[in-house]
Amino acid sequence: MPVSNDSTSKTLIVALALCIVCSVIVSTAAVVLKPVQEQNKALDRKRNILAAAGMLVPGQSIDEQFSHIEARVVDLRTGKFTDEVSADSYNQLKAAKDPKRSTALSPEEDPAKIFRREDYSVVYVAKDASGAVDKIILPIRGYGLWGTLYGFIALNGDANTVAGIGFYEHKETPGLGGEVDNPRWKSLWHGKEVYTGNDVAIQVIKGTVDPSAPNAEHRVDGLAGATLTTRGVNQLVRYWLGENGFEPFLHNLKSGEA
Repeated sequence: MPVSNDSTSKTLIVALALCIVCSVIVSTAAVVLKPVQEQNKALDRKRNILAAAGMLVPGQSIDEQFSHIEARVVDLRTGKFTDEVSADSYNQLKAAKDPKRSTALSPEEDPAKIFRREDYSVVYVAKDASGAVDKIILPIRGYGLWGTLYGFIALNGDANTVAGIGFYEHKETPGLGGEVDNPRWKSLWHGKEVYTGNDVAIQVIKGTVDPSAPNAEHRVDGLAGATLTTRGVNQLVRYWLGENGFEPFLHNLKSGEA
């Protein structure tokens, strides 16, 4: 006896077949498009690194511009370059979650609220025509108001003067903490000095910097109406440029011992 087209069994069979077909299509698309997604992700990362360093030229090939930058791995425990891991395949955010590849931070050591610091970090070095270090681009992250901000800070070859800063991912409030994306605010970082001697002196303050005030060369305007984001950016920058971050590496780089 033929089964009616309106029967429950036929409806379930058709629904199941449709689900299988859709699953196959989605899975195939994910596999086929994964290399493209990875390529776009890598391209976006390069774009953000170039932008933070003030080296991004609109309209020119990102890969061509990035060819002047070398990715190197730094052992944050020693402050020196290392070949223990590959800069091309190392994922430091994933490593930071692995107790075997990272170091737990006490509350006193962790103003950026990252909880664990990876043992190795990928940094980016641009050299001038003579082969001297022109810029060093360092990955930074830390907690703001609503979540973690991820970005890069670039220093000139003296390992002290800020060349630029940029955040490629954050959850800060648009128009307030989201002003970390504002080109005008980012331009305020250019030329600021990080250290006084061996101490981290750079600071994001509440309000506006008085150019005639002492230590103005170390101060950056805060974000209006975004006290907690301002505090978060200040703490994460000072952490990553401090003794538990990149300060030992930058000291070694300046002395030629990296």
